[in-house]
Amino acid sequence: MHFSDLLDAVRSHPQELSIPAEWGQGRASFGGLIAALQYEAMRAKVPADRPVRSLAITFVGPVEPDVPVSFEVDVLREGKAVSQVLGRAMQKGQVVTLVQGSFGASRPSEVAVTANVAPEMKHWDDCQEMPYIKGATPEFMRHLAMRWSIGGLPFTGNTSRDMGGWVRLRGEGKDEVVSEAHILALVDAWPPSLLSHLKKPAAGSTLTWTIEFVQPLLALSTLDWCKYLVEIEYAADGYGHAAAKLWSEDGQLIAMSRQTVTIFA
Repeated sequence: MHFSDLLDAVRSHPQELSIPAEWGQGRASFGGLIAALQYEAMRAKVPADRPVRSLAITFVGPVEPDVPVSFEVDVLREGKAVSQVLGRAMQKGQVVTLVQGSFGASRPSEVAVTANVAPEMKHWDDCQEMPYIKGATPEFMRHLAMRWSIGGLPFTGNTSRDMGGWVRLRGEGKDEVVSEAHILALVDAWPPSLLSHLKKPAAGSTLTWTIEFVQPLLALSTLDWCKYLVEIEYAADGYGHAAAKLWSEDGQLIAMSRQTVTIFA
């Protein structure tokens, strides 16, 4: 199933959906997809004129592929401009993912601060792509393309604090408008930046993730390349803390992200 097929499925049946194994990430399903599906279930409960401003995501446990999962939603508060929403992905009677979302309508303001300039990167055609290799890379990578421009690939012993390059959906066969759900997948597609510091394979996973969206969203296509850069801010005791941003090809800011990751090495 393509990404768009799964989004359509959760909109129709949020209470019973199985994630195909082709969207796997080790023994779990791809976290960016789970967050995107939970977001879609939450989006349906909020007025259309209130775009999502931020999501705080906790991956409580792995979402098993090919096992039914339900996406539950509670609207905690509806204010004059802001809706606070809680989403829970449930599998086998257990919470596997929690998402707290803030949705807010725009309002007049005297404050306007432009984003910092996006970093310069080589053209995607001149960058190394991380290929999908069955049995060697996560299964979900058959659906997403990443091309490195800064830092190193996982397990190459590159100790740079920065890692990034270009990312987009791969082989969807359709030109669709990019939504917040797509952005969740594009940002989380990148492996924990700490993995590039290692010289041999080891497991790593996101523990918590906060992402903020620049509204209104840019008019982008799923065939467009986006620019991603993450900076490791601190790491010790098996945990790392990193901040990232996503931009359009021409350098317009799309989203800001922070993650706490666990590294088993």
